Amino acid sequence: MSEEVKFVIDIIKRMSINEKLRLALNMTISNYLSLEYDTTELCYHYDCILREIDEDYRKCYESHKFFTVNFTMAKLIEMKKEGQNQVALFLFNEIETKLNKTKQAI
Repeated sequence: MSEEVKFVIDIIKRMSINEKLRLALNMTISNYLSLEYDTTELCYHYDCILREIDEDYRKCYESHKFFTVNFTMAKLIEMKKEGQNQVALFLFNEIETKLNKTKQAI
């Protein structure tokens, strides 16, 4: 795993679940990333979850308020395809793990 991938993963580890979902949405709709995933299905899935847990997102999506998400997207755009997909895999697994823990707690 390259240093740039490790750097971005460290940023993601410190994000809140809302920021992770926003990043996942940005990644799935971006034309600058070459992800090897069903981005349409993932986009819909993360959009629905974010609407449930984030009232601000339901009102309007203002991406300029989320510096960490935008910075991470910029780092991802600079990466090669393999690095982008490694980060995407980590992020998607991280989100599902957090969501499963939340469901189990309920």
